[in-house]
Amino acid sequence: MEFKLNFKDSKTKARACTLITDHGKVETPIFMPVGTAATIKGVHQTDLKKDINPDIILSNTYHLYLRPSEKIIEKAGGIHKFMNWDRNILTDSGGYQVYSLSNNTKISEEGVKFKSHIDGSSHIFSPERAINIQKSIGADIIMAFDECPPYPCDYSYVQSSMHLTHRWLDRCIKEFSNTPSKYEYNQTLFPIVQGGTYKDLRKRSAEYISSANCHGNAIGGLSVGEPAEEMYEMTDLVCDILPNNKPRYLMGVGTPINLLENISLGVDMFDCVMPSRNARNGMLFTIDGTINIKNKKWKDDFSAIDENNYSFVDLNYSKAYLRHLFISKESLGKQIATLHNLAFYMWLVREARKQIINGSFEKWKTITVKRMNNRI
Repeated sequence: MEFKLNFKDSKTKARACTLITDHGKVETPIFMPVGTAATIKGVHQTDLKKDINPDIILSNTYHLYLRPSEKIIEKAGGIHKFMNWDRNILTDSGGYQVYSLSNNTKISEEGVKFKSHIDGSSHIFSPERAINIQKSIGADIIMAFDECPPYPCDYSYVQSSMHLTHRWLDRCIKEFSNTPSKYEYNQTLFPIVQGGTYKDLRKRSAEYISSANCHGNAIGGLSVGEPAEEMYEMTDLVCDILPNNKPRYLMGVGTPINLLENISLGVDMFDCVMPSRNARNGMLFTIDGTINIKNKKWKDDFSAIDENNYSFVDLNYSKAYLRHLFISKESLGKQIATLHNLAFYMWLVREARKQIINGSFEKWKTITVKRMNNRI
């Protein structure tokens, strides 16, 4: 993987960068739509390219391991061929889902024993197993196996968990280095900073992860229930330690405002289920705030879904029509809302990049955050 820092904002820590893998170029800041099971729910790949046009998307190791299995994906020639997607893909390690979705998990030095949320069958994820599953899936960027402690969590547990994550990282790197690639393109491993909301632990973890000297680094264990200000404080601290010449990925974040605030702290990459999940529940994100399209007030509002058309998506539907689709439980409503939200997120990060390059990011961010912090 190649990485270049193109521009740096003079008044904040925001950056505009470029990373290149064998599946193409990614310009940052970037938001990665989440395709948990090798699909963005309700969105055809053709529409994804035409309307959202992301350089990179994310899929989930835990879900793909359980269904259809990494063996099926490998037999298909890797995830790109399996889902007919010729651009970049990142897979998380599956660690977070092991803890959040599974019953009767048991964490040990070896790894995690868990039961499938689908059928209750028993499985084991070790650092080595997580690496090999992701190698079989075939994403361009794969994540180290880590433990994500809950929030709130006492200091001693978070400290012990952080050290376990570091030991697991050493095993991940060894396994990644010692096992051959399964495909005719390169894969890249990102380690993950942990440490909860404890400054000293975050600092130690960021230093350890930096010393691993991987091609990129991720920040995990945030956006798990802590106040936004604590998230920003931890991100700011970590970004000051992680190397400037490598991409920084903040996992599982977040709202449009979260994205802009963390971009200003030096984060390059984001993912979150929020735009697509909220869309399926009728919540739309716009430059002027959020809309609950199921509210009665939109029943006879024939104006465009987003009158500003900031997302630049050709969705020529009125609020009244979209509300009708949701009230009638028509699946098209969820599809339109998902396309809108993902397009808005993509517009937001790409506009942030333009503002960084133009030297106007701080002023634009302040105005935009204030506009978005509103319920319409």
